[in-house]
Amino acid sequence: MPTRALIVDPSVSTSIAFGEIATPVAGPGQVLIDVRHASLNYADLNNAGSGRVPAGAPLGLDAAGIVLQGAADGTGPAAGTRVVLFADGAFAERVAVDVAAVAEIPEGVGLAEAAALPTAGLAALRSLRSAAVAPGKRVLVTGASGGVGRYAVQLAALAGAYVIASVGSPTRGDGLSNAGADEVVVGLDDIEEPVDIVVETIGGPHLVTAWELLAPGGNLQSVGWTSAEPAVFPPYATVGPPKTLTSYVNEFAAADDLAKLLQLAAEGALVPEIGWRGSWNRFAEAADALRGRRVAGKAVFDLKSHA
Repeated sequence: MPTRALIVDPSVSTSIAFGEIATPVAGPGQVLIDVRHASLNYADLNNAGSGRVPAGAPLGLDAAGIVLQGAADGTGPAAGTRVVLFADGAFAERVAVDVAAVAEIPEGVGLAEAAALPTAGLAALRSLRSAAVAPGKRVLVTGASGGVGRYAVQLAALAGAYVIASVGSPTRGDGLSNAGADEVVVGLDDIEEPVDIVVETIGGPHLVTAWELLAPGGNLQSVGWTSAEPAVFPPYATVGPPKTLTSYVNEFAAADDLAKLLQLAAEGALVPEIGWRGSWNRFAEAADALRGRRVAGKAVFDLKSHA
């Protein structure tokens, strides 16, 4: 029987609508998952209209649920295991994904909280790792109230860094000091000392200013571009003491890093913050809130009313 999913539909204004897809069948190295919760990202909204995901195909990258069928080759989690996944096509009632795309959810972590981890948590974890975060380094996180930003603040603080969280308004900074930020600033104008690492999620003029704040030898990780504005560098902005701008993209086969994030969550060291939660029937409401920057943390769908 068909499976309900949120698919790319170019006939509607948002390019996202409910539809039916063929019920997935797990291959030898795949597990079949009953999806209970899924998390919405800017990437999903972009994928709906960019052509990366074809018309009629399911959207989504982040989900959590229960394994219905283990992999035929004996790898991966067994049937009945609670898992989180990071893979294309996550916004469907059932999905078949490679075992390298899933991690078992430990006790103490809820399914909805686990669903909020993959895309944003992986971006924060991997970008900080790439930038060689370490004790004493000054780390600037832009868009710190969003999904990636809140995780980056927490993970940088766990690594012993001095963390500066930049937000768009004072209310957007709520909770960031408790998450580990040493400073919470509105915009970037009040930052006086250079920083060693930038986790940059806004793009546009924010990226240019953040680049100017980098100390010699510093690294800017360009993780997102939620402003949708161009970044125009003044003459000679990239001429001077060496520093680097690194473009970032999440790679799949993330089981090990997902397991690390889940373990930190189980220990209480990393807190998934859900700023919007509701039925996936309300996906348009969640998408509008995300575009309008009215979600502090993550937006999570419940696919089943009893879940």
